[in-house]
Amino acid sequence: MTALSIAYAVLFYAATAILIVGVALKIRSYTRTPAPLKIPTTPAPTTTGGVVLRLTREVVFFESLFKASKWTWIFGWLFHAALLLVLLRHLRYFQQPVWDVIVFVQPFGTYAGFAMAAGLAGLWARRFLVDRVRYISTPSDHLHLALLIAIGLSGLGMRFVLPTDIVSVKAFMLGLMRFDIQPLPADPLLLLHLTLVALLMIIFPISKLLHAPGLFFSPTRNQADTSREARHVSAWAAALEKK
Repeated sequence: MTALSIAYAVLFYAATAILIVGVALKIRSYTRTPAPLKIPTTPAPTTTGGVVLRLTREVVFFESLFKASKWTWIFGWLFHAALLLVLLRHLRYFQQPVWDVIVFVQPFGTYAGFAMAAGLAGLWARRFLVDRVRYISTPSDHLHLALLIAIGLSGLGMRFVLPTDIVSVKAFMLGLMRFDIQPLPADPLLLLHLTLVALLMIIFPISKLLHAPGLFFSPTRNQADTSREARHVSAWAAALEKK
């Protein structure tokens, strides 16, 4: 066991703890945030089933983004769909034996890396080329996109330019899950890729990237339009009325 392996094991244990605890605390905060008004974006569903269907369309097809901007939708959906395939492909490093569905997705996940980078490039270009978007863009917006692109390009580099020992990488990842640290290859591109991934895990709970779980707690999306049928009283207001 080398000092390098120990250092990266500690890094990923810390990053995983920060990611899980940070996201859990954010979700708890979302659940406790008052929603005193009925504010679903119209036209809105009037039933719970309709709300579920609306959220499903939003998560899978990015419905509201499609209506707002077709170009942004193209790059955004391309990035997220490709990211899903890439993440599914990477599950093989945490499984032994590997599920058949993960084996099936391997070739698709490989080339999805190019689609992911293309989608991110389009989203980043938008922040420079569209005046109103450039005006509201902050340094963190650019840094998040740069980090994601760097992760994608370093991963593609390991696949097509400077291959690494993926057997040893898998042994290292499985070892982390079993608290049995295994040697990690000292390839510079691999170490860069892993460092960037750990950094993403660390900043995720405090970044705009948290819109992933946050979407489900948005009152403009998760409320049924029943303001005419029933009086809406938030939990905190109901507690005050009882006093």
